Amino acid sequence: MANKLFAPAQLGGLTLSNPIVMAPMTRNRATTGHDVTDIMATYYEQRASAGLLITEGVAPSPNGNGYARVPGLYTPEQVAGWKAVTAAVHAKGGRIFAQLMHTGRVGHPVNMHAGGQVLAPSAIAAAGQIYTDEQGMLDQPTPRAFTTEEVKATVQEFVTAAQNAIEAGFDGVELHGANGYLIEQFLRPTSNTRTDEYGGSVENHARFALEVAEGVSAAIGKEKVGIRLSPYGVFNDMPYSPEYDAIYTYLAEKLNDYVVYVHLVDHASMGAPAVAPEIVAQIRQLYTGTLILSGGYTAQTAEEALESGRADLVAFGRPFIANPDLVERFKAGADLNQPDFSTFYTPGEKGYTDYPVLAEVAEA
Repeated sequence: MANKLFAPAQLGGLTLSNPIVMAPMTRNRATTGHDVTDIMATYYEQRASAGLLITEGVAPSPNGNGYARVPGLYTPEQVAGWKAVTAAVHAKGGRIFAQLMHTGRVGHPVNMHAGGQVLAPSAIAAAGQIYTDEQGMLDQPTPRAFTTEEVKATVQEFVTAAQNAIEAGFDGVELHGANGYLIEQFLRPTSNTRTDEYGGSVENHARFALEVAEGVSAAIGKEKVGIRLSPYGVFNDMPYSPEYDAIYTYLAEKLNDYVVYVHLVDHASMGAPAVAPEIVAQIRQLYTGTLILSGGYTAQTAEEALESGRADLVAFGRPFIANPDLVERFKAGADLNQPDFSTFYTPGEKGYTDYPVLAEVAEA
């Protein structure tokens, strides 16, 4: 019988109804102009029984919005749209953080607001292609490298977006430092060959992440800021090398000053190298705040992680797509709906807000 999985949990000054976190997942249900849609409010409201919801990646600026139909937090219209989402979640007793995701080199001008540019630490294209609504699959473009002054301006974009998130009613923000997006592009030597203060050494590779965390924390408060990291992640052409471990352990220790949680991702269940237990233990030792673990967990393995103290909160991704009432299903020991992979990133309600809950199954 689970003792911790359904008990209240603390996240800084917030009391969560349980330690179950809905992981951030791109769903591409915003408008082609990157505004929030009504069905997005329904989607998050349906899942508000999670202790904490973390939104899909939300762009902090036009330069960071490289995907089709991904929402932003840089216009008044976007802030207004998110207010409907946060109000719906709070009305159900839920808590919700916005994940701020700058796509960096992983983007295409066809997907961007007018004036948006594909910028990155260095002019190194990611391998592969990217989807666009207008022209289908296109090769990843070679980004233009930021000037040092543009890096500092981009830090401020994150700060402004975090302030917009609080105005929109979010309980906090998560900085997306994983999955090959901008913050991780600065962390990894494969995508960052800079020779200024943002590249070359362990400290310099971590500098951008820490400046963003410091700036956002100063603007909205440390207890409203988290960060997601994937030390062994290979998504978006980010090959792993053991030498990178030193960057992540240095970062973990420094983050104590700026964030209320570190969200550590293990994508082994999706084909990436498994995160070594030693690295998790080392980060757990160096970073003394709340640790969220994510990656292929079941109710049983989540309970074990909580009971052992390896994790304070546990995040679930794909199970929440097809099971808006995942918490209730865990409690009942009920079977889970299986997701329709063909509708993960398509517009509309199908495969988004139309999955049945237990009560509907019983009535059928």
